[in-house]
Amino acid sequence: MADLALLEDVANARIRRERIFRQQDDLLANEDEWLMSRFRLPRAVLLELCGLLGPALQRSTRRNHAVPVPLQVLTTLGFLATGTFQRELADRSGISQPTLSRVMPDVLKGIRTLSRESIKFPYTVGEQAYKKAQFAAMSGFPNVIGAIDCTHVAIRAPNANENAFINRKHFHSINVQIICDADMLLTNVVARWPGSTHDSFILRHSSVGRRLEAGAIRDGWLLGKFDYRNSHFCVLQCLNHFTILAGDSGYPLKQWLLTPFLNPHRAEEQHYNMCHSRARAIVERTIGLFKGRWRCLDCTGGRLLYTPGKVCQIVLAGKYYLFKHSLIVQFSSVKAVFISPNSLATSLIDVMTSLCISRTASVRTRPLLEG
Repeated sequence: MADLALLEDVANARIRRERIFRQQDDLLANEDEWLMSRFRLPRAVLLELCGLLGPALQRSTRRNHAVPVPLQVLTTLGFLATGTFQRELADRSGISQPTLSRVMPDVLKGIRTLSRESIKFPYTVGEQAYKKAQFAAMSGFPNVIGAIDCTHVAIRAPNANENAFINRKHFHSINVQIICDADMLLTNVVARWPGSTHDSFILRHSSVGRRLEAGAIRDGWLLGKFDYRNSHFCVLQCLNHFTILAGDSGYPLKQWLLTPFLNPHRAEEQHYNMCHSRARAIVERTIGLFKGRWRCLDCTGGRLLYTPGKVCQIVLAGKYYLFKHSLIVQFSSVKAVFISPNSLATSLIDVMTSLCISRTASVRTRPLLEG
């Protein structure tokens, strides 16, 4: 009898049972406020994104329960925008956690492709004109086309080269370089260096840093130059023409990159630092917005439990996400006021010219870093 029961169990096990599929939710059927709170983007932008990614995500299959493109896109965005666990989000969306884990790389790859097409650094004169005017109107600092800074994205301890990822704050991270304009639009993001890498090293080895160092941009006024003979900070007017980036004291002083005085004593130096701070503060707000919208990058939500390579992919995909959000804010706000560059001659230019005239110009306390 025991043998017969065993044979019956084996026979029953071979019977093919019908698979039970979860009920997949139509996330786009929810209210606009619900979509905005979960995915940080309005319905129109989400539909546009689904349409752009559709050809890459749509697979030729005869299965009746293939994951539709909107569900692939929205579940991935929901995870990245909220920083929640994959399993929790997948359960709410009607798919399994392994399914969400499989579709995420393809969605991220598609978004990174869109970001490369939409987000570019302004190298031409025509592209720079608007950005210079916006920075001048905001801070009174002329000829600035971008503000630069780095931020750390916390990750779990990697299996290989763990020490290289420990930053100065003593946690494992990826050091991400960000350049933005006065409208908080990203123009350059570099996410490929471990947390121990210095900010200036990342800039020096980035495509933007190499091109600017090679003299790719030479138009506008020369605001500041470092005199290698006597280490004096002086201003040369109408001799050479440079467009500049604004960076903090962690960067070297260059003809295309201006940094603040470390110990300002004169009124001119303090005024220069004040204008410089107003111009550079925009990148700090952009980083805050970046991590606030792409919530998985913020350390308050924990650390990303992925390999460093995948974390870099998530960061680069976030460029397009913040780009679309910034466009929405830009076009929904009041149009900015443009200021002619010539009208700035009585403000910061006069201040910096006085530094050039003075034979006792203050000496920089921090030497210029080579490279």
